[in-house]
Amino acid sequence: MAMITADPQDVPKVDSFSFTPEYMAKVNEVIANYPPGRQASAVIGVLDLAQRQQGWLPRAAMDEVARILQMAPIRVYEIATFYTMFHLKPKGRYLLQVCTTTPCWLRGSEAVMKACQEAADGTTFSVQEVECLGACVNAPVVQINDDFYEDLDAASTRRVLDAFRRGETPKPGPQVDRQTSAPEGGPTTLKGE
Repeated sequence: MAMITADPQDVPKVDSFSFTPEYMAKVNEVIANYPPGRQASAVIGVLDLAQRQQGWLPRAAMDEVARILQMAPIRVYEIATFYTMFHLKPKGRYLLQVCTTTPCWLRGSEAVMKACQEAADGTTFSVQEVECLGACVNAPVVQINDDFYEDLDAASTRRVLDAFRRGETPKPGPQVDRQTSAPEGGPTTLKGE
């Protein structure tokens, strides 16, 4: 499966990028968290805002981040290409990040991955295999944009994806009868006095 990375042949050219007034206000909030002269420390937060506005990080957006933070563009490129959370080519509206490490694999992430790959069209859904999402108790787990969907199998994954296709936002978290990471069916101890 393809990671969402940059091969210059695959990346559409974007001639210019500028933050909207709404996003520029957020950029200024992020920069304000750092002392004067240390604005480069805000690079990850500002790159995230550029990606949220554009949907991915074209070179023009990285250049604008470098200009705003008074950094050499290569420093911004180094960060954007190092972290897998940054996408250097267009992706679908929903990014399906499927955990395939041991706990998820043992609980059926292969079937979840297959369901995600079947749905992937590059416009609505894009798929990325990722290492541990840190929700092992509720494996298998898929992060869809900013939300985690847990305790999945092929059928529940398809239901979640169908809801997104219809324009709905399914409830994040466990997709079985479980409160957060408590046992299925509810607490089994400390029920009384």
